Amino acid sequence: MTFDLALFSSKLKKYRAQFENSLDEISVSTGISIQSLTALENGEKKPTGDEVLILADYYKCDYQFFISNEKLAPFEQTEILFRKHGDEFSKEDRWAVQEFLFLCECEDFLLSLIFRRDYKPFSFIPQGKYFIDHGEQAAKKLREHLGYSVNQVSSNIYDDFRRLGFHIFRRELGNSNISGLYIKHPVAGKCVLVNYSEDIYRQRFTVAHESAHAILDEEKDFVLSLDSDKKTLVEVRANTFASRYLMPPEFLSNIPDSTSWNPDKAIEWASKLKVSTQALAYALKSANLISDEAQVKSVIVPSYMKVDPELPEDLSTGSRQRKEELLKRGLSTFYVKLCFDAYYQKFISAGRLAEMLLVDEYELQNIANIYGQTLKYGD
Repeated sequence: MTFDLALFSSKLKKYRAQFENSLDEISVSTGISIQSLTALENGEKKPTGDEVLILADYYKCDYQFFISNEKLAPFEQTEILFRKHGDEFSKEDRWAVQEFLFLCECEDFLLSLIFRRDYKPFSFIPQGKYFIDHGEQAAKKLREHLGYSVNQVSSNIYDDFRRLGFHIFRRELGNSNISGLYIKHPVAGKCVLVNYSEDIYRQRFTVAHESAHAILDEEKDFVLSLDSDKKTLVEVRANTFASRYLMPPEFLSNIPDSTSWNPDKAIEWASKLKVSTQALAYALKSANLISDEAQVKSVIVPSYMKVDPELPEDLSTGSRQRKEELLKRGLSTFYVKLCFDAYYQKFISAGRLAEMLLVDEYELQNIANIYGQTLKYGD
């Protein structure tokens, strides 16, 4: 195959622009001289095989993406995302998005090797023109699809959508205006990012909201959910889906005295449903159970009552802090376990394991210790 130098240099320049890097920064990180990087970007020299691999590793993408026309990386999606919403993403948040997409690609690869027994793909074709009705019907159908009764509340909402084949990751972002992001990865498929900077209960709502985009807006390359865009039809539909999925009207109507509320009752049931009192108030009003939201929205669930499904209460303080730091970087318990399972089954090496966990060999040992895993000597 003939090497397309113009294609390579174009992708290299565009990637650097997307992530707002200087040649000096890339040179320090990759060991490739500024002179060589400049020549590569200007199409003045053909890269060596090592340079292609190093730059692909730096940008967290398949090396073949740089040397072919195949859509092996979500390059176009991120280019349009940052062009359209560039002011929302700091340099650090742009890299957070790129690492999130890398984790999605790794997870997709691992799941091709280690199949989930409880995998249950789901599809929904909206009928009619009413966006709110789309959200309501999709939520109802999905709950039925997963076997939930009207009185059941999901204990791990993240796992619900992973079972559908979605790649769900939480990552701390600096911009609190971003609640979440859905991206259709050309290789990994449907990918959902939840801003870990948000309240725990808000994160639960966000993952349902972003998964609604994956179900109802799957033709789009991406959907960025911003607090300032709450009233668009697409966002209203996703909010309706999330509300109905987490708090079906049938469940709400079975709450004792479901039309009578006070602050204590609002906290009690918001805690049971693992949602904010604001979300509960909206759901109750939407179900025509209340007309005045004030008694429900006037209070908030205390933080000590909120439990993250990936940070159970029986964890020691030290383990909780270490796991939380990993979650902030996008490393879910599900993903970490999947990586180690692949390592134990000899699908990947220790070096590849570290790469997939975004760490060096020293940090890899620390992660193994945190999760009660072991590394093979000399591997």
